[in-house]
Amino acid sequence: MEEKKIILADEEQTLEFFVLEETKLNGRNYLLVTDAEDDEAEADCYVLKDMSAEGDEDALYEFVEDENELEAIWKVFEALMDEDEE
Repeated sequence: MEEKKIILADEEQTLEFFVLEETKLNGRNYLLVTDAEDDEAEADCYVLKDMSAEGDEDALYEFVEDENELEAIWKVFEALMDEDEE
């Protein structure tokens, strides 16, 4: 797993994720992340979308919750991960 980490923070909590894959779709950057540091079988994966505007100093990510968007981006991540395994 890539050693890249992302930390999401708001007023209520701080979450740390490990980046598995990155891609761009329809002009937006997306991250496939997990909450486990190693290849745990029970690790959860999430898709984050970069919502920051051009020129913003910090990236602003949100969880992708729309089922159609999630399905489309998941297919891209599956293809990328298949390529990595070859």
